[in-house]
Amino acid sequence: MRFLNELHEGDRVNGIYLCKQKQPATTKNGKPYENLILQDKTGVIDGKIWDPNSLGIDDFDALDYIEIMGDVTSFAGAMQLNIKRARKAGEGEYDPADYLPVSENSVDDMQSQLHALIDSVKNPYLSQLLKKLFVEDKEFMKVFEGHSAAKTVHHGFIGGLMEHTLGVTRLCDYMANAYPLLNRDLLITTALLHDVGKTRELSAFPMNDYTDEGQLLGHIMIGAQMVHDLVKEIPDFPEKIENQVIHCILAHHGELEYGSPKKPALAEAVALNLADNTDARMETLTEIFHADKGKKEWLGYNRFFESNLRRTGDI
Repeated sequence: MRFLNELHEGDRVNGIYLCKQKQPATTKNGKPYENLILQDKTGVIDGKIWDPNSLGIDDFDALDYIEIMGDVTSFAGAMQLNIKRARKAGEGEYDPADYLPVSENSVDDMQSQLHALIDSVKNPYLSQLLKKLFVEDKEFMKVFEGHSAAKTVHHGFIGGLMEHTLGVTRLCDYMANAYPLLNRDLLITTALLHDVGKTRELSAFPMNDYTDEGQLLGHIMIGAQMVHDLVKEIPDFPEKIENQVIHCILAHHGELEYGSPKKPALAEAVALNLADNTDARMETLTEIFHADKGKKEWLGYNRFFESNLRRTGDI
């Protein structure tokens, strides 16, 4: 098969892909068509079936593996597939491992880093809080290890949530050493906990989509509730520390318009917001440049960064 990151405008494609989403739609002239999102382990691409009732378009549903034939075109600066033929593929015609994006870092290595960071927290209450979730709760850890950090944008792959959590925590560890005003135990704890709500905001792969709970509450509120519930299981947990931990989680997006119920009031909340934003943006750039595979220096305008991005090249 040809992976999606290998496709170019003008290519004719014939292969099997995971149909992540399928939605009926209507053109301005009232003609029905279908919107698809196709996925493999290298990414996703929009697909269009402009004549869904034509011969060669068989019945299939979202989350089916489908064999398609179509042409790669460009619309609004992004590639899409105009699909001429489609059928549901049978078991044995595909390897599911080719269709689920996975972190390049090993789970064992990330677990070791996670446990080392947890062991570095000296405050007995914060240490208990972290161990209760990341060490004792085996069911949570199974979900956490296999989860993405986002539906799209950054770390949208199996293991992405753990990878992002470690990236943010390492940045916070650096800042705690560089700026003595920061309480390291509080900062490391909240960095490890800041996105735990995503385990319930997003469904597991291959869906990797928003759950009802995620749509209604969002991962920030879910994470705050999870911490509040855990704290009740720890005898004599200080209310002051609980409020500080939850504040950092509630404020980690930095601005109300970015989804934070509170703006940062603690120095640790400011540091956490900066680390979270830095890791997310740098991973987004990494994925953008990786998808291009060095084909060109200027990559064109990117809506997320609101800039025409360019590789640095040799200096």
